[in-house]
Amino acid sequence: VQPVEESGGGSVQAGDSLRLSCAGSERTFSTYHLGWFRQAPGKGHEFVAAISRTDSTVYGVSVQGRFTISRDNTKNTVYLQMNNLKPEDTAVYSCATSEIFTILRGNYKFWGQGTQVTVSS
Repeated sequence: VQPVEESGGGSVQAGDSLRLSCAGSERTFSTYHLGWFRQAPGKGHEFVAAISRTDSTVYGVSVQGRFTISRDNTKNTVYLQMNNLKPEDTAVYSCATSEIFTILRGNYKFWGQGTQVTVSS
């Protein structure tokens, strides 16, 4: 059983919006901070956004002002609202848990399988 599971990816046009979801267990949400990372074809992993247990947030430079991370503790789910999508946002988006609130991928564990987002121009 995956500690977290992503959903909500798809294929959209530039300028469209998508909302990704990352669902976990009650223990996951009560214990860890959560972050989103992405990996575009042929590129390394890129930090997207993170949210702490107390709802502090931090964003990657390339998504600042367009993406919003939020959480619904009643549903044990974290969301990534992505607006004004661009072709360069095309990637596999994954969420993961961390014991510290950080943008550093090495501190994250318990990764989901990822969800594909494709943005065409």
